[in-house]
Amino acid sequence: MPKMGESITEGTIINWMINEGDYFEEGDILLEVATDKVDNEVPAPASGKMLEHIFKAKDVVPVGEVIAVLELSEEKGVLKPSKKTTEKNIVKDKASEKPKAQKQASKPASFKVNENVFISPLVDAIARKNHISYEELARISGTGKDGRLRKSDVSNYLENGRPFQFAQPVPEVSGFQIPDLKFDKGKGKIVEMDRMRQMISDHMVFSKHTSPHVTAYVEADLTEMVNWRNKNKVAFQKKYSEKLTFTPLFIECVAKAITDFPMINSTLDGTNIIVKEEINIGMATALPSGNLIVPVVKNADKKDLKELAKTTNELVGKSRDNKLKADDTKGGTFTISNVGTFGSLMGTPIINQPEAAILATGIIKKRAEVMEREEGDTIEIRQMMYLSLSFDHRIVDGYLAGSFLRRIADYMEQIDSERKI
Repeated sequence: MPKMGESITEGTIINWMINEGDYFEEGDILLEVATDKVDNEVPAPASGKMLEHIFKAKDVVPVGEVIAVLELSEEKGVLKPSKKTTEKNIVKDKASEKPKAQKQASKPASFKVNENVFISPLVDAIARKNHISYEELARISGTGKDGRLRKSDVSNYLENGRPFQFAQPVPEVSGFQIPDLKFDKGKGKIVEMDRMRQMISDHMVFSKHTSPHVTAYVEADLTEMVNWRNKNKVAFQKKYSEKLTFTPLFIECVAKAITDFPMINSTLDGTNIIVKEEINIGMATALPSGNLIVPVVKNADKKDLKELAKTTNELVGKSRDNKLKADDTKGGTFTISNVGTFGSLMGTPIINQPEAAILATGIIKKRAEVMEREEGDTIEIRQMMYLSLSFDHRIVDGYLAGSFLRRIADYMEQIDSERKI
């Protein structure tokens, strides 16, 4: 299973394009693999013959695992692999399936918190490498002195598939017991989650378990921005052959605000805060399947409006056509979710881990507003929009979040009405 991105640890085989016993040429697509971000095609490294599929379609396979046995050829003809080599590969992978099945069968559904958890530097390094929080480490039973965690405890836990990652603790026995309610879920059409929906579900639950979410709100008057876009969108498309949507304008304002408040552009690593050097803004985009994906606009602070429009249009187009590559979704440091696209007034978005915050932009709606003028207050029709910022309260406090959010609104409101395209 090839590596398909920095944070990708496994892939799901969608289907095999080359059947067992079939011949293929160098560059032919052997199989399609799905990850939690994008689908990938795996090309043949050389011409040859498919001897055996070790895994079947819909199997979830760790990166680096052998998934097939090939017989590759050279210019002078087919080089037959030795029977010993082939059998060795097959036996190796067949053997790996046995403990895998045992792990799944023995996977527990609950845990008890290890009150005496002691995290050594070695255990801490393993946990960081595998994105295991201290809370999750406390759920692992330690075999060391006084219940301390040893390297082998964490290694075994990882080999068992992290069974306590999203499990609920075993409640203490007391005078009052939570009743085991048997909910009537009713009858209806059964729709099985596809692999991407399962991964999105896990990612969202993990985010809520990991980061203490707090959401702040402001209201922005986008009248000047709406008027400027309406006045220039036709000329913009004529000049640059690109549609001018609100997305690049929003990204431009957010990138400016991040430059003013760089701590928002950070990630928590244990007890260290990593303030990112690059400003890479993800934009939540719906796929034709209804699933959500977050392509990333790299170095958004260094792009002008023309470049931002071109990049966002390309990424949205790729998303709709299911042509996003792994690199298109990597490296995000902050995310924007435009819930206004669906007609929502506002939203409370879930942080896209391992980022520190995410912005939701609501629908732009005309409303009667009281405007304070030198000559007195007036009531005018204005284009208003709610902005909501969900942030990780471990590293972002209310003052920083509120100031950052207000700065975004200020940049949106203060667009130059005489700006040239």
